[in-house]
Amino acid sequence: MRYGLVVLSAGFSGLLSFCLLAVSIGTDYWYIIDVNKPNYDSEELSSYSGLWRINEGPNRTSIISSFSANTSALSEVERHLLGLHKAVVIVLPLGLVLLVFGWIFGVVSSMAVSPKLLCGTAFYFLICSLFTLTGVTLYIQYSNKAMDEFKRVVAPEELAYVNVSFGWSFALAWVSFALELAAGLLLLLAAKITQMKGRYDCGVAVTL
Repeated sequence: MRYGLVVLSAGFSGLLSFCLLAVSIGTDYWYIIDVNKPNYDSEELSSYSGLWRINEGPNRTSIISSFSANTSALSEVERHLLGLHKAVVIVLPLGLVLLVFGWIFGVVSSMAVSPKLLCGTAFYFLICSLFTLTGVTLYIQYSNKAMDEFKRVVAPEELAYVNVSFGWSFALAWVSFALELAAGLLLLLAAKITQMKGRYDCGVAVTL
């Protein structure tokens, strides 16, 4: 396999993973609640939310203020939910920032054609993927915990009209995670190609 094609593929994967994660973090379709109750306007009752905002009905938007909330007035479950949400909105943006440096390191190491630099950058991307995976996993825990609390306070007959699902913003975070993994593995492959080429060149030089 050609070295140039591998590093270009790794660079494209890293750049695309950054773009998708940025869109994911900035949009509000992480969690969708559809309510189809007879004799009620389903659009008014339904909602969708992201990491920063909750959109209820066609015109109501509220900011999720995890860091400014008064925790003394909250129950233990609510404090736990708040802690999970804080972790999500710290880990995912931090992973996004790390991806910027990862892409820069990738460009430098690929131009230097250094196996050690390529391996280091590959492991850096794999660490970035762990940040994304951690953030997404924490969001799943947060959503499941919030739904369990919702089920506890809402009558079972009312729940029959409620349908919940993860949205496309959430799916983009998963795709970003997969692309970060791909970028790391491709850079490892590029390092292997460089090592093999170096050994081949040494062998040719010895023969000559």
